Amino acid sequence: MNISNTPRNSSTITGFILLGFPCSRHGQILLFLLFAGVYLLTLMGNGSIICAVRWDQRLHTPMYILLANFSFLEISYVTSTVPNMLANLLSDNKVISFSGCFLQFYFFFSLGSTECFFLAIMAFDRYLAICRPLLYPTLMTARLCTNLVVSCWVLGFLWFLIPIIIVSQMSFCGSRIIDHFLCDPSPLLALTCKKAPVIELLFSTLNPVPMIILFTLIMGSYALVLRAVFKLPSAAGRRKAFSTCGSHLAVVSLFYGSVLVMYGSPNPEHDAQTQKIVTLFYSVVTPLLNPVIYSLRNKDMKKALQKFIKL
Repeated sequence: MNISNTPRNSSTITGFILLGFPCSRHGQILLFLLFAGVYLLTLMGNGSIICAVRWDQRLHTPMYILLANFSFLEISYVTSTVPNMLANLLSDNKVISFSGCFLQFYFFFSLGSTECFFLAIMAFDRYLAICRPLLYPTLMTARLCTNLVVSCWVLGFLWFLIPIIIVSQMSFCGSRIIDHFLCDPSPLLALTCKKAPVIELLFSTLNPVPMIILFTLIMGSYALVLRAVFKLPSAAGRRKAFSTCGSHLAVVSLFYGSVLVMYGSPNPEHDAQTQKIVTLFYSVVTPLLNPVIYSLRNKDMKKALQKFIKL
């Protein structure tokens, strides 16, 4: 593979080379089959939740409407990276175009930011339902639920808009090789001709600060929820509340645990293999596990899914 080491302007560069998972041809095919299977299961699992909520009238409540939107978000999130990763596994040159790289970058991180906001409003919904049950129907109206959903999408897609525009206008020099399976900011900034400490500082604060703030709000909401649950007089009521909140906390722990490991510090430094493994977990494994967690721990969802499957 002959790659020029001369500086290349961002307007003339033809693309980057995503190394992905270097291994033998046989290994690449096995990885392709594995990730293709995971992708299909993710689409089926999250799609089933969307259909169940859509067709079961009992699930037309804010909690399940948020869950259906969250499942659609998970489908979009995994689709922003896995199809390109599958194509890369079967490709000989591993090239992704300049525009394709930055579009993937933008959509992947925008959808990830949207997921952070969604997890926060789902925690807020559970707080109102359990800590303010009498006021819940008047507070969490269909209009408020819609406004919260729209706000999550808008804020998520505005978050990285300016940084991605700035980085896409920078010049890249030398090797175009990115030792990752997606266009991540750290290896991209490492390829720029001129170091931009301001841009690096922007990314190092743009990632962890909002995540830590939202994570703190989510944990605070669930702390209040758990305190209220312990005060419930009915054992059955406590079990139901624990089951519902346990599902949400499991999803929050899986997503935030891996994301904070990757981007939680102001100057995260991880080797390429660690980056790939952690990114795989929160971008591929978590969207696969979410529908399993929600369906197994929720009786209403299990009944709705059984009803949907029998259609």
